Amino acid sequence: MGRYRDVFQASLTDPAGFWGQAAKAVTWTRQPRRILDDDNPPFYRWFPDAELNTCANALDRHVEQRGDQPALIYDSPLTGTKRTYTYRELLSETACFAGVLRGLGVGKGDRVLLYLPMIPEA
Repeated sequence: MGRYRDVFQASLTDPAGFWGQAAKAVTWTRQPRRILDDDNPPFYRWFPDAELNTCANALDRHVEQRGDQPALIYDSPLTGTKRTYTYRELLSETACFAGVLRGLGVGKGDRVLLYLPMIPEA
């Protein structure tokens, strides 16, 4: 528990330094030059000049080394349904859904809202 407290305290003492260090574990499409934009409190902006691909960080970069390992384990106590998705399967499903969105005219910068039940596809 001591290590947790130290890390937590570091995040409070030097938030920009803490998150700047943590950001090194992220794959960026455009590296951050600025960690925290605090020019307009309380409307802070983290990594304002950076860009990343969430799917690439969550799935793509894991497929090569652990593609056949579980990435998502679904276990519904309501229906008794159990399903395990590997990183490879999830990436494939995600690519299919991205294709559907593209086919509907959704592009970079668009915002999409989906309301789905608590199922793996959500």
